[in-house]
Amino acid sequence: MSRDYGEALRWYRKAADQGYAVAQNNMGWLYENGWGVVQDYAEAMRWFRLAASQGNSPAQNNIGWLYFQGWGVPQDYEAAMRWYLKAAEQGDGLAQDRIGRLYEEGWGVAQDYSEAMRWYRQGAERGNAYAEKNIGRLYYLGRGVVQDYGEAMRWFRQAADQGNSSAQYSLANLYQHGWGVARDYGEAMRWYRKAAARGEVAAQSSIGWLYENGWSVARDYGEAMRWYRTAADQGDAFAQKEIGVFYRDARGVAQDYGEAIRWFRKAADQGVIEAQNNIGVFYENGSGVAQDYGEAMRWFHKVADQGDAFAQNKIGVLYYNGWGVARDYGEAMRWFRMAADHGDARAQNNIGWLYANGEGVPRDLAQAREWMQKAAGNGNELAKKWLAAN
Repeated sequence: MSRDYGEALRWYRKAADQGYAVAQNNMGWLYENGWGVVQDYAEAMRWFRLAASQGNSPAQNNIGWLYFQGWGVPQDYEAAMRWYLKAAEQGDGLAQDRIGRLYEEGWGVAQDYSEAMRWYRQGAERGNAYAEKNIGRLYYLGRGVVQDYGEAMRWFRQAADQGNSSAQYSLANLYQHGWGVARDYGEAMRWYRKAAARGEVAAQSSIGWLYENGWSVARDYGEAMRWYRTAADQGDAFAQKEIGVFYRDARGVAQDYGEAIRWFRKAADQGVIEAQNNIGVFYENGSGVAQDYGEAMRWFHKVADQGDAFAQNKIGVLYYNGWGVARDYGEAMRWFRMAADHGDARAQNNIGWLYANGEGVPRDLAQAREWMQKAAGNGNELAKKWLAAN
């Protein structure tokens, strides 16, 4: 039998009009989601309230959800909590999970990881997969408990086995990185595929990453791009950034700096640091855009102000060369030191160069050698060459 929401609505309405609480809740569910009717949160709330007035716990939970989301009503975490508690007191596992989330995030209540865990455990005892997954997340992040990837895996697996896509993704992530388990790209791929089939966007992006790197599968840039596009079209920032990399580096596609920067912008707008840096580099070099050191500086500052060493070094380079700004060795040194303090080998080499040439500082070959050794120890080839020659 094919699904027919319109016919479902007709029969639910007959039962709901006779006061059947389950049917009233189902009417609300159809209006909330726009299944068989025009989506109408106010009408959904009306039906949920009719069912809730008879003590129907799913309807009480659903009212809480509308308040939580601010759908048809002003967003109100405290009101959401009140309704969740009504349902939770009747043993509703989903409501118990949602109360746990309010405590975990401090939404409408003081943040309390222990209280979050207590509610998640109640939901998990009733077999709620969301609660099981959230217990796993607390162990994964070490929130209110000692971080324990093995325990996180145990809870993620319980939820994953019930088809929870977020848990399936999290389980795959543990296998990919070898956290709490031996690294196993094949097992990671298996769980990513399960999650991706259920629409988990991060899993779709991760499958692309496995194909890009040839982990558990033959490296296949075309297949990686296919998965990245699926995820990117749904707003996944990592996938958008990687598509930009593919166009920049001609990985399975013709090199196209214009297309690369278009995708980098999408990721950069979501705060992806690597994408923001890449846009800065494109403006610095005039790749895919007119060369514009001022615009390069603007993008590097976005990231440098967040403590990113690559961008800090790049700002130093702009000041050193006088690109887009007046040449200023002192300001260059200041930015190089910021980056060097984060272990950036390029910046360490650049500081050594300033000391070696007496630019912005008194010439000091001992200091130059010290910084070049730091840079060489971090793999910088220019520093190695300088040390070999000096």
